[in-house]
Amino acid sequence: MAISEHDQKHREPRVGPVPKEEPEFHPYHHPAAGWGAAKSVSQVLMREGALVDGPRAIMRMNHEGDGFDCPGCAWPDDTKGLHLDICENGIKHVTWEMTGKRVGRDFFAAHSVTELFGWSDFDLEDQGRLTEPMVYDPDSDHYVPIRWHDAFELVGRTLRELDDPNQASFYTSGRLGNEATFLYQLMARELGTNNLPDCSNMCHEASGRALEASLGTGKGTVDLKDWETTDALFIMGVNAASNAPRMLTALAEAYRRGAQIVHVNPLVEAAATRTIVPHDFTDMALLKTTRTSTLNLQPRIGGDMALLRGMAKAVLEQARTDPKAVDQEFVDRHTAYFDEYRDLCEGTPWAEIEHQSGLSRDDILKAARVYRDADRSIFSWCLGISQHEHGVDTVREIVNLLLLRGNLGREGAGPSPVRGHSNVQGNRTCGIDHRPAEEFLDRLAEICGIDPPREHGLDTVGTIQAMHSGDVKVFVGMGGNFALAAPDTPYTYEALRSCDLTVHVSTKLNRSHLVHGRQALILPCLGRTEKDHQKGGVQATSVEDSMSMVHLSVGMKRPASKHLLSEPAVIAGIARAALPDSDTPWEWYIEDYDRIRDTMAQVLDGFEDCNRRVRLPLGFRIKQPARELVFLTPTGRAEFSAAPLPDVVPAPGTLALGTMRSHDQWNTTIYSDNDRYRGVKNLRTLVFMNEDDMRERGISEFDPVDITSTAKDGSHRHLNGFLAIPYDIPRGCAAGYMPEMNVLCALGDYSTQSDQPLMKHVKVTIEPAA
Repeated sequence: MAISEHDQKHREPRVGPVPKEEPEFHPYHHPAAGWGAAKSVSQVLMREGALVDGPRAIMRMNHEGDGFDCPGCAWPDDTKGLHLDICENGIKHVTWEMTGKRVGRDFFAAHSVTELFGWSDFDLEDQGRLTEPMVYDPDSDHYVPIRWHDAFELVGRTLRELDDPNQASFYTSGRLGNEATFLYQLMARELGTNNLPDCSNMCHEASGRALEASLGTGKGTVDLKDWETTDALFIMGVNAASNAPRMLTALAEAYRRGAQIVHVNPLVEAAATRTIVPHDFTDMALLKTTRTSTLNLQPRIGGDMALLRGMAKAVLEQARTDPKAVDQEFVDRHTAYFDEYRDLCEGTPWAEIEHQSGLSRDDILKAARVYRDADRSIFSWCLGISQHEHGVDTVREIVNLLLLRGNLGREGAGPSPVRGHSNVQGNRTCGIDHRPAEEFLDRLAEICGIDPPREHGLDTVGTIQAMHSGDVKVFVGMGGNFALAAPDTPYTYEALRSCDLTVHVSTKLNRSHLVHGRQALILPCLGRTEKDHQKGGVQATSVEDSMSMVHLSVGMKRPASKHLLSEPAVIAGIARAALPDSDTPWEWYIEDYDRIRDTMAQVLDGFEDCNRRVRLPLGFRIKQPARELVFLTPTGRAEFSAAPLPDVVPAPGTLALGTMRSHDQWNTTIYSDNDRYRGVKNLRTLVFMNEDDMRERGISEFDPVDITSTAKDGSHRHLNGFLAIPYDIPRGCAAGYMPEMNVLCALGDYSTQSDQPLMKHVKVTIEPAA
C-alpha cells in the first residue's frame, strides 16, 4: 500500500525518544512495583538532576497537612496517614515537573515553530519548564516574549470581539485544582457560554451518565475503607500497575486478608499477578511477593457487558433454589424495573453470552460463584469499560449486578470507578460540565450575580468539529496536551489551525503549542509542587480524588521562574480583560483562595463549610446520596436497566483494536520508549496481537505491518510500518499505544450513549507491510 503525503506527514514526528538500541520483547514475569520500580525511580531522579529535591518531594507528596497532592492519578490518600504513600509513576510525574531545565526566550529565538514541530514529543517536554508568556509571531515563525498584561489583553480583546460567546471553547485537563476550576467555569458562563469540554469527555463520561441514570449520582459510592473490608473485588478494564499504581497496596492487603480478587481485562496486566509493595520494607528486603488476584478473565474487547449479563443470569438461576442468592428485600424496597431485567437475563441464551464475551460458560460461572459467595462486593473499572459504543450500558450492567445482591449502601460494597487524572472528578464537581444542571446554574446566578447561559455547550468532540467548521474561533486549554490527546489526529490538527486564537496554559512545551491558531499564546503556570505566593501568603489549593475525598495541596518548592502565575491568577487575568465591567471580584479572589472556597461553599453541593472541613486530617468527603440509599432518580429508587447485548464480535478478517498507555507514560507525556510491565524495550510503534491471528496473516514477531481502520462512515485511516508483537490477548483483538494510534479513531466514531471517542474499540485490518 502506498503511503500518501497526508499519511506520511502524520507518521512523523515521533512521540517517544529515538531509541538508541534495537527493540526487544521479553514477556514480563516479575512482580509489579518492588525493586523494578525503585530502580526506575532512581534512574529518573538522576536523569532529571533531582537527587535532592526528588527525595524531599517524595517525603511531602500525598501527606496530610502541608503536603502536596500527586499530580498523577486520582487514587485516594491512605486513610491511615501512611508515609511514602507514593508510586513509581507519581514520582516520575513530580520529577518531570521539578526538572532544572528551562525553556525561555533564548530557546524560542533559536528554534522556529516549523522546526520544533519536527521534534519528538519526548524531546519537546524534555527541554524543561516554560518560564515566561510567549506569543506566536507569524512573520518570523517563532514564539516571542509578551508581557502578562499584553497577553491578557490579547485574549480579552479577541473574546470581546466575538459575534457570539459560543464561538469560544474552554478546555481543561484533570490537573486543574478546584479553586481554578470554579473560577474558570464562572468566567466562561459570565461570558455567556457552556462550552466547557474536558478530558472526562474522552474518558469517564459514560461512567458518570450511567451512574446518574441508575443511582441519581454521577460518582462511585465507595471509599478506601470499603476497599479494606470488602469480600470480593472485581477489577475491570484497568491496568492498575501503570494507571493507578497505589491500588496495588489495596489489592495486596485484600489478598492477605482473604478477599477474592477478580481481574477482567483482555490482557493479563502486571497488577493482576503479584506485587512487592515498595513501602513495605520487610517485603522489599526479603523479596516477598503478594498475589493481587485470585482469578483472571480475558474477555474479547467489548465483551465485558456479556460477561456481566452472564454473571447476573447465573445468580438469578441459582435464586430458583437458593433464596439467598438474590437480596429480594433490598430489591423490593430500593429498586425499580427488576422484573424487566430478570426477564431480559432469562431470555438471553448462554450461547450468545459466550459468543459475545469470548469466554466459556465455565469461566463466567467461576466469576458468578465468587460474586454469589461474597457477602460484600465492589466493582471497579476504568477506560476499558467506558470507551465503547455501549459504555453507558456496560456501567449500568455493573450496577444491575450490584443491586441483585444489595451491594449498595453498606460498608465494603458498591461501584468504584477509577479516575485516571488527579482532579478530573473535582473538575466536574466544581462546574466543568457542558451540560450543567439547572439547580447548579440557579445557585451560580444567585450567589455570583451573573446570568449564566442555559443551553448546553460543546464537549470535546463537538468542540473539534466546531473549530474545524469555523464555528469556534477561540480555543483556551487549561493544562493537558489537547492536540495529542484527542482522536483523529490530522482532523484535530486542522481544527486547531482553523482558530483565530489558541491559548494554552502549561508548565512544559508540548505538541499543542505547535499546532496553533492564526494567533497563539503560551501562558506558563505554577506546578503542583511549587509554592503559590499571593497577597494573603502562601496559598493552598484543593483537589478531589476518585472516591470523593477533598483535601488541600500545598507546594513546597520555589517556582521555576519569577514570571510564573498560578492557574487561578491566569484565569482571573483573562477574565478581567475579557469582562472589564464585571462585578465579580477577580483580583480579590486571587489574594486569598479561602475567598474562592467561601463562594464555592455556597454554590456547590457537598462543599458547605469547606474552608474548615478541608483543613481536617485527610480533608472531607462529599456526600453521596446513593450511599445512604437516597436515589435522585425519576422513581426515587435505584433503577435496573434492560439494554440488549451489543454485537462486539469482529467481522471475518477484521480485528478490534484498543489503545492504551505504556508503563513509562502518563497520559500524553512519554518518559521513554520502554514498557517494562509488558516486556517491551526501545519501541512504541507496535501492535500487540494474538499469535494465531499473526500466523493466519503470515506475520512473525517484529514484522512491520500496515494497520487500516474503518470508520462508521466507511472512511479509512492508516498506520504503516508498525511492528507486530505476539501477546496473550484473545483472538480477534489487538492493542497499541496512544497517542500514536489516535490517528486510527475517526472523530465521528464516538458513542451515541456518551459522546466518547471509541478509543478502546477501533475496527481494523492488519496485514504485512506492503
